Parts: sequence; structure tokens; C-alpha cells
Amino acid sequence: MNALGGAPRVPALRRVNALTVDVEDYFQVQSLSSAYNRSTWDACEGRVERNVDRLLELFDHGAARATFFTLGWIAERHKPMMRRIASAGHEIASHGYCHERVDRQSPVLFREDVRRTKAILEGCTGTPVRGYRAATFSIGPTTQWAFRILEEEGHAYSSSVHPVRHDNYSFPEAPRFAYRPAGTFRFWEIPITTVRLAGHNFACGGGGYFRLFPYLLSRAALAHVNLSDNQPIVFYLHPWEIDPDQPRPAGVPLKSRLRHYLNLAQTEPRLVRLLRDFSWSRIDRVFTELSAPELARRAQNA
Repeated sequence: MNALGGAPRVPALRRVNALTVDVEDYFQVQSLSSAYNRSTWDACEGRVERNVDRLLELFDHGAARATFFTLGWIAERHKPMMRRIASAGHEIASHGYCHERVDRQSPVLFREDVRRTKAILEGCTGTPVRGYRAATFSIGPTTQWAFRILEEEGHAYSSSVHPVRHDNYSFPEAPRFAYRPAGTFRFWEIPITTVRLAGHNFACGGGGYFRLFPYLLSRAALAHVNLSDNQPIVFYLHPWEIDPDQPRPAGVPLKSRLRHYLNLAQTEPRLVRLLRDFSWSRIDRVFTELSAPELARRAQNA
């Protein structure tokens, strides 16, 4: 099989992959920050609940379970939704309190944010929060200290590294698959999935890339990771990505508009195909419930 072509349809593929959702509303994303100041968030039309409920329907129909990385700001205002997510069998994990990038916080402020958000999420559902994802994948070469703080605050893993070159985040030198960050003891970083071609990492693990590329290309790249790399996929999306009717404020730069609104109407039908073509579960079941030797073997093969 070549690098991306010729990948078979994979409903029968035995590999179980990690499906993740970054639970934030449309007005909280970095690309629209010029239009939505944080002080105005409570005045914005909230759409996250209807979109999350739709995702829960799609996941249930597709026999999929997922990890929901949730903002503490959202959880405080949507406690019944948080309980619905948990009662449907999905994992609740942390996305920080209000989508503040790690590289814009000091270690002291980061620790306070992590601790506060973990307490809010656990208070909503009564279940331990073990996972964390940084806003905009903002744990990079200069913020490795964040891993140690996450471990000290009771987290077992992070999924905060996207090992590609990007204008908002860039850590292509990071391992592509699960690894133990330096300075931690029983803590794991589980990066977003990439495909490696011609010595470079290319994004294929969801988000805007899933909306940009034709579905068949995305499917082939993901199948390549399962079949040739022999690794599970870590895929992510946002509730607002299945909401093409969301508000569109004026004054947003062209690049940000393209990044945020491109092919929103295509996300749900593509997601339905993705749920059919691959097997999906929560991060804590795909990764952190594996034995330590198995995770170590995966890291060595990264």
C-alpha cells in the first residue's frame, strides 16, 4: 500500500481509536477573539448545549464513546449538559477554565487554572477528571513545565500537543505517539494524530483539517496510521463545527473567517461517515488503562 492511496474501507478494522471533543462555544475560539471579548461572553447567544446534544445523538447512533475536554466556564453554566455527557458513558476531561493559552500564563496562574477547572468538572459529575487539553494546543517547546504541574494536580494524561507546524502552535519535533514527558513519573502526553510523509508530519486528526480536506483523503490518512503505523488515532472536533447557522460577526479578518467557517455544513455528514468507518472510544480506555509496559512500547516505537 502506498502512503495514502489504496487504504481499504475499515469497518472491520479491529483497532479502537480515541474520539475527542473540545467543548467550547463559537465565541470562545482564538480565531474569533477579535470579535468576542471575554467580558462579553455572557451576553452572546449560547449554542454549545444544542450542539453537544446533537453530538451525543450521533455518537450513540454510531456506537462511539468519546472524551469531552470541557471549559470550566462552560461547565459552570451547563451543569445538566455535563451530567448528560457523563451518563451517556463519555469521559469528562479538562480544557482549562476560559480557553487561555498555556504560553500566556505563568506557572503559578496555570496551576490555579488547572486546579479550579478540575474542581468544577468533578463537582458537576462526581467523577474524577484525569485528562487535560491545552487551549489551541499551546503546550510546546517553551511550556514543558506544564506537564509536571498537571501531574502534581492529579491529572494522568494530557492531549495537548499537535506535532505539526502551524501559525498558532508549532511543535513538529514532538513524538507523534503517546510518550512520557521529561520530568514526569506516571504521566502521559497523547498527541493529536498526524501522518508522516517525506520526512514531515501532516495534520489529519480533525478540526479545520477535517473540514478542509476531502473526506476520502482524511480517511486514507487515518487508516494509514492504524494499518501502517499500527497506532490508534486521536481525533478531535468542536461542537460549533456542526453548526453552520452560528452567528457571523463583522470585522473578523479574512484568514480567521476562512479558518473558522470553512465547510461547516460538511462536518456532520463527514462525521457520520467517520463514525461508520472506524471504531471509537474514550481516551482513558484507548490509552491510559493500558499497562505501563504497553504504553512504554508504543512510546519507543513513536
